[in-house]
Amino acid sequence: MTTKEVAALIRKTPHAVRQMRHRGIGPQGTRFGRDTLYRRDVVLAWLEAREQADPLAQRALAA
Repeated sequence: MTTKEVAALIRKTPHAVRQMRHRGIGPQGTRFGRDTLYRRDVVLAWLEAREQADPLAQRALAA
């Protein structure tokens, strides 16, 4: 997945995705020249981990 595709999936800007990656709080990407690519399974696992760590998300899923 490209940075733009990840951004669309999580409803953030590509800039926000890059910032999260640089801060170590976003999904792990791999650089290919000037581009950063993300494995779909890594992005989905990152999303799932964030949902499990967020008490508000847990309550919303339980309702």
